[in-house]
Amino acid sequence: MTDLRAIEFPPLLTGIAVAGDPLTAALESVETEVEPGSVFYAVDEDVCHTALVLAPEVPLSDAMSVSFAVTLGMNDALGALAPPEVAVHLVWPDRIKVNGALCGELRATASSNVPTEEPDWLILELRLPVTSVNSAPGATPDATTLHDEGCGDITAPVLIETWARHTMNWLHIWLTEGFEPLHREWLAKADGRGEDGFVGLDEWGGLILKDDTGTRILPLTQLLDAK
Repeated sequence: MTDLRAIEFPPLLTGIAVAGDPLTAALESVETEVEPGSVFYAVDEDVCHTALVLAPEVPLSDAMSVSFAVTLGMNDALGALAPPEVAVHLVWPDRIKVNGALCGELRATASSNVPTEEPDWLILELRLPVTSVNSAPGATPDATTLHDEGCGDITAPVLIETWARHTMNWLHIWLTEGFEPLHREWLAKADGRGEDGFVGLDEWGGLILKDDTGTRILPLTQLLDAK
């Protein structure tokens, strides 16, 4: 059943419904004027698909850590809407798992890919399938949808609305307290910690890996698609 009511966004976020691709719409918008806090979202009951425009006033290497606010916001939204037995975990740097299967992915695009430069804009695109469209339940065991995992009462509009509210909370924390609270909360929700050498995150959200050859760090900027 389609939810036809208007989606409400919290203060400082402005929702903009688009019939096509939210990322394309967001990229077109920043070509003329950057409006931080704009959330372009797809009018599609089968998927939660959003593109959040930000204008962080810090170097790109620091700004990328704000991406954790988006995935933590979705984690909290699913915690509020999904049945209690549904398990949600976050995978570095850009994925969301539900009951052990992939169910959501983040993409970051910025005006620059130079870590020391302050980007004019940063767009964080989140896509999470709500209903099955092209395959039968269980046909792709490594990927899933919310409805396949027992979340049949969740609609895309309600999920977008709830995600926006929780994401705004994490954005406020990131702005006022820095990355450390997000770092701590993300690790508590992380999938695979202790496996394949994954021991933690550095102060910018990079992945710390350790094996017999030593320690290495994968920077969070590898998530980035430069325009």
